Amino acid sequence: MKKKTNRTYIGGQAVIQGVMMRGKSGMATVVRDTNGELQLEAKRITPPEKRKKIARFPFIRGVVNFVSSLIVGMKALFRSSEAAIAEEDEEGPSKLSKWVADHWKVSVGEIVTTISTVLGVILAVGLFLFLPLYLTGLIAEAAPAVARAADYGIWYHLIEGGFRLVIFIGYILFTLIFKSLRETYQYHGAEHKTINCYEYGLPLTVDNVKGCSRLHDRCGTTFIFIVLIVSILVFALAGVPLEMFYAWAGIAESFWCNIISFFVRLLLLPVVAGVSYEALKLLALTDSVLVLPFKAPGYLLQKLTTREPTDDMIECAIKAFEKAKEMDDDPKSPEKTFVTETKLSKLLPMMKRAFAERDIDGSDAEWIVSLALGIPRSALTEDRVIARADCGRILAVFEERMTGRPLWYIIGDTEFYGYPIKVDERVLIPRPETELLVRQAVSTVRGGDSVLDLCTGSGAVAVAIACEVSKDRAVSVTATDISDGALALARENARLNKANVTFVKSDLFENVRGRFNVITANPPYVPTAELAGLPEDVREFEPRIALDGGADGLDFYRRIAAKVSRYIARGGMLIMECGENQAQEIVKIFKSTTRCDFAMLVKDLAGVERVVKIGF
Repeated sequence: MKKKTNRTYIGGQAVIQGVMMRGKSGMATVVRDTNGELQLEAKRITPPEKRKKIARFPFIRGVVNFVSSLIVGMKALFRSSEAAIAEEDEEGPSKLSKWVADHWKVSVGEIVTTISTVLGVILAVGLFLFLPLYLTGLIAEAAPAVARAADYGIWYHLIEGGFRLVIFIGYILFTLIFKSLRETYQYHGAEHKTINCYEYGLPLTVDNVKGCSRLHDRCGTTFIFIVLIVSILVFALAGVPLEMFYAWAGIAESFWCNIISFFVRLLLLPVVAGVSYEALKLLALTDSVLVLPFKAPGYLLQKLTTREPTDDMIECAIKAFEKAKEMDDDPKSPEKTFVTETKLSKLLPMMKRAFAERDIDGSDAEWIVSLALGIPRSALTEDRVIARADCGRILAVFEERMTGRPLWYIIGDTEFYGYPIKVDERVLIPRPETELLVRQAVSTVRGGDSVLDLCTGSGAVAVAIACEVSKDRAVSVTATDISDGALALARENARLNKANVTFVKSDLFENVRGRFNVITANPPYVPTAELAGLPEDVREFEPRIALDGGADGLDFYRRIAAKVSRYIARGGMLIMECGENQAQEIVKIFKSTTRCDFAMLVKDLAGVERVVKIGF
């Protein structure tokens, strides 16, 4: 027998066409859909150490873990069925899916899930609670010896527990008839083999996993067996005071006895779960042959509920395990979501919650859905079913946004002053407040004027000015930037919007010739020390050269002030954007450096002095 060198907290279960693995901090479900592609869903969960202290006490923790595992497992099972079974073909959703979505505002998957849940609960209660009681009652009525034993309680409940165990084993054998369930047992085997492979200290490869055992100490099948044994003992012991109560209360009818017994069993389930969990945990601590007799029944049942998996099933299990472990090891490991037909009322809040955890503005989630569906953001208040293909497009952008990359870089363009502007990591993304700069420039430019835009970046300001003023007056617009990449993108934006702009590679005025009636500038103005405190998407993705304004953020304004007099025409206007609390200092710089006639400050909608206008 191989010796286990890596003990892990990670456990799992088989789901529809896949495997779910659950660690301390996250769970990952991987399924193979009808197209043969692997789909991954990963969600964060509350680790044990962050739960309330009472939930970590022995026996109580068993109840908490049992309930938690049951809920999480059911959710994973239903989610896997939605992901594994595609309801759309290449032409889109089926007619049934469209009709259900339009008329009932739900997906077919949700209907199937609800029906399956109700039927599953009814079947479980009927098979494992009512049927054993009924059969034991029949024996008690037919056999006087058993009836006399029932007066004392213990033997009656032992017989009932025996029926429950037989029904459980019979249920497992019955499921082996169905091909789909046999495949699920193969995925169960893949889950065990993968965990064993890791615990044996072997690399997680298909070949290594294939060589490992499909039996595991922490298997849910073993836990259920322990639950059945413990329930027999607990219910039997509880039967003694219960029979005494029947005698004291004068209750003799089997119907009322069964009803009372049913509710007593429900009340005792937490006790059964707590004791069973501690027993399973204790047995899993050692591989000693001394405890093998206690493990053997669970192993024998696992021989029924696990089957040798295929290579592609093992791939599912490995991917799920690796993602669950990654989420335990890395708190920043991103969540993932299955691509399925889903409701907007579920998808949008999920995206906003995930963004909030990463300090990403929730409006980005609205923009993603709005753009993917081709509807205005105002229409997002109306619930609708999102088709699988649309969901895929939305989640692709969502997951890339979760990496921190700015939304408009992912989309590839944004809107500025009503014009489409292409953007990527070569340039800053145009901000709404910069439209105030354009508005001031457009209202200043006269027919025949020449305009110079410094630090043009994406060319958004120059393009907007050129397009706006060309509607009713003739002007010439020149734009400069020191970056070749920025200039290449700016030229694309000029062509896209049919804007007549001349672009010059220049460090501010370095390669500029002539004088201009209006000069605009949105230079870097973030103080160097404040760069580290910028939002992640700005700090890590937008070009530092377009952000860093020097020690106090005013270096570029000083450089402009030093040379602007050579390039501004008489009666000309210099219009510049600036950061918060910088406007007054910029005015002082120009009054002390140039012979300007006047200075004006324009506030943005937030009341910040955002634009500085210097007249010459």
